[in-house]
Amino acid sequence: MELKAALRERMRSIPDFPKPGILFKDITPVLQDPPLLARCIGDITRAFADPGFDAVGGIEARGFILGALVAHSAGKPFFPLRKAGKLPGKCLRESYSLEYGVAELEMHHDAFLPGQRVIIVDDLLATGGTAQAAARLVQRSEGVLVGMAFLIELAFLDGRAKLVDAGVDENRIHSLVAYAAGE
Repeated sequence: MELKAALRERMRSIPDFPKPGILFKDITPVLQDPPLLARCIGDITRAFADPGFDAVGGIEARGFILGALVAHSAGKPFFPLRKAGKLPGKCLRESYSLEYGVAELEMHHDAFLPGQRVIIVDDLLATGGTAQAAARLVQRSEGVLVGMAFLIELAFLDGRAKLVDAGVDENRIHSLVAYAAGE
């Protein structure tokens, strides 16, 4: 079965979570299916094999799972991007807007060396605020952002445009499955 179709079949939709009106896309069934998960990790790794990458960042929390697996699969180091105050030591911090306020994302100042080629992995691209903050952190650290990968893209929320505005090459934003409004 095609990867996109297999993901749509296994993904679970939870209505009104975490609040009324939200249709939450739960990746837990994908994580519980080792062959499908391996296909997802392989797809992401291959998507960035050319031009290649030196390190993989994962956005808290489900991006940790996927990003660490991509890093392991490719034999590359992994670094976490976390909510403010969760990482020890010297960190860089970037603010981003939420629906009702502002949040901050951090990464260690020495997560990778200047000039290294980095990919960022997360489970979901929605409005793009968190991913945009991650992109800015990589850029501020003098890394080369090769691209960003997402298991799911909620295309109707136009997060991809925010990433392009942050300087991410649209051809280097990789999502395994995209959903339209109401799907």
